[in-house]
Amino acid sequence: MGIDRRDFLKMAGASAILAIGGLTIVEDITKDIAQASEFTPESGAITAGKWAMVIDVAKFKTEDDYKRVINACNSIHNIPVIDDPKSEVKWIWTDSFEHTFPEQQEEVHMKESLKEMPFLLLCNHCEHPPCVRVCPTKATFKRSDGIVMQDMHRCIGCRFCMAGCPYGSRSFNWTDPRPHIKEENPDYPTRMKGVVEKCTFCTERLAEGLEPACVEASNGAMVFGDITDANSEIRKVLNEAYTIRRKPELGTGPKVYYVMGGADNA
Repeated sequence: MGIDRRDFLKMAGASAILAIGGLTIVEDITKDIAQASEFTPESGAITAGKWAMVIDVAKFKTEDDYKRVINACNSIHNIPVIDDPKSEVKWIWTDSFEHTFPEQQEEVHMKESLKEMPFLLLCNHCEHPPCVRVCPTKATFKRSDGIVMQDMHRCIGCRFCMAGCPYGSRSFNWTDPRPHIKEENPDYPTRMKGVVEKCTFCTERLAEGLEPACVEASNGAMVFGDITDANSEIRKVLNEAYTIRRKPELGTGPKVYYVMGGADNA
């Protein structure tokens, strides 16, 4: 993905701002992120060694099944509804098999019906997230429980993280998103023009002892849990079902798994 001269100058300017502050800025950022990464869960929060998610593709039967999950996320997180595809903001959305699993195009043992259905996509909360490595201000960082966070107050809008993410899981606010929010949720902060945002596995709900909104709305089609716990429900699903992940060959270690229950051995 190329960048034009204007984008290059903006990125260069962001780097210059950091350079002016010298080691003081870098040290402050490093200390803040280290503290955030090793967060202390609030009383009543649900916790995990490493969070992960499983999406059972076959349990999404109708278009309403997808809409229910997407709308649950959108309404809670004040995600703007923008019709222009170039400006839209997405935390969870659908795409085709072809675009979701490009490395699986030659898989001959899979039902054609699976290849024709839509797939839910979201941030993969990678074990080795490239977005974290390229962010100059550490606005994006990985918590000790594996969740890749996005601090929209620290974000300077350079979009390095968007270039680094191989899953297209980040959105940039090209315009003020607030006028495009249908019904604002007062319990979740709205954003401003010029920042990046994405799925956070509903950390605000985990802090209250609740599962992510999409999982709660999925009627059992999505499972969320501690992948390091051998007795957890998610480990049981992964042990018993055939699952695939998006672009695992990149070495990012995505934590979102897809149950391909319709696979044949023909």
